Amino acid sequence: MPNTLGNLRLREFTRLPAEAIIGAAVLLGLPRRPRIITAATAGAALGALTLLSLLDIGFNEYLGRHFNIVLDWELLDDATSYMEDSMGDTTTVLLTIGAILLAVLLTALVALATVHVANLLARHKADASKGALIAGTVWITCTAFGLQIAGVPIAADHTAGVVKVHARRAMDTLRDEAQFAKDAKADTFGGTPPAQLVPDLRGKDVIFTFIESYGRSAIEDPEIAPGVTGTLDSSAEALAKAGFHAKSGWLTSATFGGNSWLGHSTTLSGLWIDNQQRYRTVMASDHLSLTKVFQKTGEWDTVGVMPGVQKSWPEQKYYGLDKVYNAFQLGYKGPKFSWSTMPDQYALEAFQRQVHGKKRDKDLMSEIILTSSHQPWAPIPKLVDWDDLGDGSVFKSIQKAGVKPADIISDSTRSKQEYGKSVSYSVTSLTQWLERYGTEDTVLVFLGDHQPMSRVSGVRASRDVPISIVAKDPKVLDKIADWNWTDGLQPASKAPVWKMDSFRDRFLTAYGSTPSASQ
Repeated sequence: MPNTLGNLRLREFTRLPAEAIIGAAVLLGLPRRPRIITAATAGAALGALTLLSLLDIGFNEYLGRHFNIVLDWELLDDATSYMEDSMGDTTTVLLTIGAILLAVLLTALVALATVHVANLLARHKADASKGALIAGTVWITCTAFGLQIAGVPIAADHTAGVVKVHARRAMDTLRDEAQFAKDAKADTFGGTPPAQLVPDLRGKDVIFTFIESYGRSAIEDPEIAPGVTGTLDSSAEALAKAGFHAKSGWLTSATFGGNSWLGHSTTLSGLWIDNQQRYRTVMASDHLSLTKVFQKTGEWDTVGVMPGVQKSWPEQKYYGLDKVYNAFQLGYKGPKFSWSTMPDQYALEAFQRQVHGKKRDKDLMSEIILTSSHQPWAPIPKLVDWDDLGDGSVFKSIQKAGVKPADIISDSTRSKQEYGKSVSYSVTSLTQWLERYGTEDTVLVFLGDHQPMSRVSGVRASRDVPISIVAKDPKVLDKIADWNWTDGLQPASKAPVWKMDSFRDRFLTAYGSTPSASQ
């Protein structure tokens, strides 16, 4: 059983597995009771390995990586929530029941089938022994001569290899947990006095915005790019007329296709957080996040706008946010757009109404997560007049007339088209908000959290995402002149590419922070 969708072809099943030959030899040598127990156990294990291969296929397609048997079980709950938002409760319940039945039946039926084969071997022991010997000889011969069918070796030890890979990955994960806990305690700026943190941004309202699934493919894939790059160019031109200028580069994300919180935390913590255990470790640590820097100075009010958060969010403490506005605190009365609880344009207008537009005694630092470009990219909101947004009810007819997730979820071409439209919508919403409400003291940092799933970005797509810094004050961009980023909102293909975890320290250094390691 292959563990990637690209290898799920008939020729893969024409291979001769070494494990079957060894298993037959072992079963032939056992008495009846041990033979049945061994066969049932081996069969159940084989069924479980098949389920792991199916999980590998799913994780490769959506997240660009293999399933981790230590860390990834809890992500299945997130997958269920995603399906509820994208396909509805009834469909999700039916699919969940189907998945559970598949797991139980596959394990049980393969176990029963293995017992049946073991009994057949025992009843025909002489012929079975000859057959095992012949099969073993064929396997050795095929290995020695490298015989293949359509480029696939006939002799296979795939199952043993899968077991070894999963075991090694599990051991590496356990070792990584212990080492990363030590690494997270070291912090280049952990001991920096508040007065020496980001002094060059005093007096500025700083906004960090993540655009969901805004990856390099949106700018460079020939099937997606024309619409997105056109949006970036027209948005940059409009911002320039309003007095804003920008520089853009690339970051390599710690995640792919999903698990956006890993991209957010990697960017803001300065640590490479590519799995759930690392995320939990950092969230429970005193490692200084980029957003908490502003809270630590005492010079900024710190706010989070999180329309995707629909339950308690203890991470608020780690990120140093005085106040978080979740999906239920932005006054939205319109419809959901699949997974996204509200259109980005509305979330930004609510931010303006409830936070940015109010008088304050301090400067403002905000973290905003935009969700309209979240898969399955259907239906997608449309821009409306900013003065007509109201409580969001204006989006009811737009949502009703939009494309249904089921219409594109298995169609790669349509998924690409709708993905590109969703990114254009998110970028336009953000830049129009800045053009409308930005001031001389506004500094906007916006970036993607990860590339879209491989069905859209491609099997061999990079993990790069665009990042831009936008401001009116020329001194803000002068501070990053030595970064060699591209002028405008669209990074050049040869613009610098940094790992996402390097951004925090580069940003803090550029804006005058003095390094002082935590003890």
